[in-house]
Amino acid sequence: MQGDVVTVERVIAAPASDIFGIISDVSRHPEIDGSGAVVKPKAGAARELTLGSTFGMSMKAGVPYAMSNTVIEFEQDRRIAWKTVLSGFFGRYLGGRIWRYELEPVEGGTLVKESWDISQDKQSRFLRRGKLPSATADGMTKTLESLAGITEGPAAG
Repeated sequence: MQGDVVTVERVIAAPASDIFGIISDVSRHPEIDGSGAVVKPKAGAARELTLGSTFGMSMKAGVPYAMSNTVIEFEQDRRIAWKTVLSGFFGRYLGGRIWRYELEPVEGGTLVKESWDISQDKQSRFLRRGKLPSATADGMTKTLESLAGITEGPAAG
């Protein structure tokens, strides 16, 4: 963990536009999620994300819960980030982490960086302790593997 940010990266042999299309489609998040916690988008979630889009996500890590997300950074085919808080009343007190994807065209495809940024999270002191940063990095590595599996090669899409 570098300060308050965990980042993993991978070169994926696919155009940035293909990768970004999947990341910015909330209906595909359960398919690519490497943590196993993302269940499905909540009713009314924007399908294609843009700056300012909000979307709810049903989650499960032992027990079911829901997160509310707002897109706070957006550059088509290059960068997207959303801030997430617990849905409902407790969102005032729990959450604030940022999930960010940065895409850079490179020889052989696209360098994809996924980051978990807890600098604005209300529980950042707690979150940077123990195994959570390492487990988060493992989940993000699996997410990038899923993205590669979906977008690389002739059967991509």
